[in-house]
Amino acid sequence: MLGAGVRGPMRGVLDGKVALVTGAASGIGAACAQLLAGEGASVIATDVDDTGGQDLARRIADSGHVASFRHQDVTDENGWHELVAELDRQYGRLDILVSNAGIGIGAPSIVEMSLADWRRQTAINLDGVFLSVKHCLPLMRKTGAGSIIMMSSVAGLRGSSYLSGYSATKGAVRLFAKSIAMECAQAGDGIRVNSVHPGFIDTPVWGKIANQGQAGDVTVSADEAARAAVPLGRAGQPEEIAAGVLFLASDASSYMTGSELIIDGGIMTGGGTRPPQ
Repeated sequence: MLGAGVRGPMRGVLDGKVALVTGAASGIGAACAQLLAGEGASVIATDVDDTGGQDLARRIADSGHVASFRHQDVTDENGWHELVAELDRQYGRLDILVSNAGIGIGAPSIVEMSLADWRRQTAINLDGVFLSVKHCLPLMRKTGAGSIIMMSSVAGLRGSSYLSGYSATKGAVRLFAKSIAMECAQAGDGIRVNSVHPGFIDTPVWGKIANQGQAGDVTVSADEAARAAVPLGRAGQPEEIAAGVLFLASDASSYMTGSELIIDGGIMTGGGTRPPQ
């Protein structure tokens, strides 16, 4: 597996590359930032969580790799202008974009979901991805190559009864990735675009999913959900998703664009759950 083991003086597969990872303060984003930096990329990690983001950058630097943190609300277009201008001044290039920032808001029924929650989720999960591509693509095109990786979900491949709004955003990300892949291929700019579709992954997002219309927020356990729905019988780890992101970021995936990388423990293989004990 890419990134495994101790490399010592060996070169990383991303040496000389510059990578931007949004939503990087925790979970999948943090694992991606750590692995990409460990493989030689200069990583810019962004998030609204300043404490988590700064801790992440410090951990990466302490391990001997290069990373910096920038506060960013991915729905703020002016912020994107400023961030990309800073990247251009500091590095003059951007090779890897991991559009990872996202939230999950659940509701027992769509009729109980507020328009405010629908719009907030759409703004972060979809508008944020759109803005990342709109503003980063010109800088990426300077080098004539690059990889854009959009974080979708298995919820973007199939419906989910209490996460209908979330599924809508992740399904849109899937087709947005395919459309931008076609645009880049037709432009001949050397930039590949793919989406990643995690299943039940053990990240803090499960503790933040709010079921509106009930008394208080309902905490969802990734392990409990995985035992019922995942053929492998366990939740995935953020590092397992990061390994897939590294593959798409590296030249190992040089003939992949417009594809869906599903990392879900077998959820999408078919129906059926584990038999009761």
